[in-house]
Amino acid sequence: MSSSKKSTGKQLQDKLTFSFPSIAMKDPDRVREAFAFCEPYKAFLNNAKTERECVSEAVRQLEEAGYQVFDPAAGYKAGDKVYMNNRGKAVIAATFGKKPLTEGIRMNAAHIDCPRLDLKPTPLYEKNDIAYFKTHYYGGIRKYQWATIPLSLHGVVYKKNGDAVTIRIGDDPEDPVFYISDLLPHLAATQNTRKLGEGIKGEELNIVVGALPYPDEDIKEPVKLMALSLMHDKYGITEADFYRAELELVAAGTARDVGFDRSLIAATGHDDRVCAYPALRAEIDTKKPAHTTVTVLTDKEEIGSVGNTGLNSDYVRHFIEYLAENAGVNYKDVVKNSLCLSSDVSAAFDPTFPDVYEPGNSCYLGKGCVLTKYTGARGKSGSSDASAETMYKVIHTMEKAGVYWQAGELGKVDEGGGGTVAQFVAHLNIDVVDLGVPVMSMHAPMEIVSKLDVYEAYQAFKAFYK
Repeated sequence: MSSSKKSTGKQLQDKLTFSFPSIAMKDPDRVREAFAFCEPYKAFLNNAKTERECVSEAVRQLEEAGYQVFDPAAGYKAGDKVYMNNRGKAVIAATFGKKPLTEGIRMNAAHIDCPRLDLKPTPLYEKNDIAYFKTHYYGGIRKYQWATIPLSLHGVVYKKNGDAVTIRIGDDPEDPVFYISDLLPHLAATQNTRKLGEGIKGEELNIVVGALPYPDEDIKEPVKLMALSLMHDKYGITEADFYRAELELVAAGTARDVGFDRSLIAATGHDDRVCAYPALRAEIDTKKPAHTTVTVLTDKEEIGSVGNTGLNSDYVRHFIEYLAENAGVNYKDVVKNSLCLSSDVSAAFDPTFPDVYEPGNSCYLGKGCVLTKYTGARGKSGSSDASAETMYKVIHTMEKAGVYWQAGELGKVDEGGGGTVAQFVAHLNIDVVDLGVPVMSMHAPMEIVSKLDVYEAYQAFKAFYK
């Protein structure tokens, strides 16, 4: 309908109201671009199922793109690209800008750890002729979702002599997988009376690792010994080496397209690698930005950003201090003029479970990256709550670049909530707001995202760095 034929009320409505469009309806050409962008993203997910693997893959891509290890004593010019590897579990990449550091940096911080199952320090045991690993879950999981699905084992073990052994088993089609059992419905009458959150308890998340005994009648735990023998033959490790190990279990298998139209991706670890990968790509694709860019792929967000590889430590602050010292400027002047995107996911509206969402303030699959002014829980606890000025700067940048974006909250006010790294960035005296990708079935062993939203996150990050 032409504007001349619209009623006065309709014209006023068009002028004054606003809604976020479906990208595929408004811009069909964007679908092809998004599908192409997400092929290497799926490969990234397949190669990087733990934070250590993410750092290894990120460093490989950074070095391939010409990044050098950052030297605080070296001199750098606009366009130079550097990175810093923090203990193999977090990484910072930067591209030096044309403007002086006193005008601030453009930071993008995403986390690369994900909910999972970690092995306990003494994991291996035998019970009734089956060998198991004991686990301790990491981050917020719904424990019942981890039973009766194929799992893969990833991590590193340090032997007594100091040699590191990398373990990755369960994702190759020729590999065995690992498994947590559950009761058959015929015998689950008592279990069925449990609350859903206790359908599977933490101490029942036991990983089946073998059922064949070592052929020696004098052995007390022959199935455990057989498992140890096989691990020793393949990796050269003993039971004592588990105390020097970091071993994690995640859903086995590769990232897969979902639906007849292939518009969605199901994979383990979208939260938050669905933001980390576009951030990395945007960093690499930025050549000579106005402001110096700092891209942080960090660890430990799922358990509070603790430890010296999480953003509640000073390693990012120290990196910015190095930049300031290198340029001969005051660190305080750098951070107070800086702007950061805390790149984390939000809960996509799920039509199957609408009661926990507030539709008018939810994000939706296929409508673009999601800008979240505040996170937190019940009264914004744990949120940094971005200012109106920060919101203006980021929205203006996206709209100027033609980025499809939407706004969203993490469900109804009293239903729950969650936090991001934004509060720790704000603690540095840096303006920050959350911008990420909507995720369905967040924190499940397999999560779902829209290819369109992944691509718009990349477009937003690229515009932010430009």
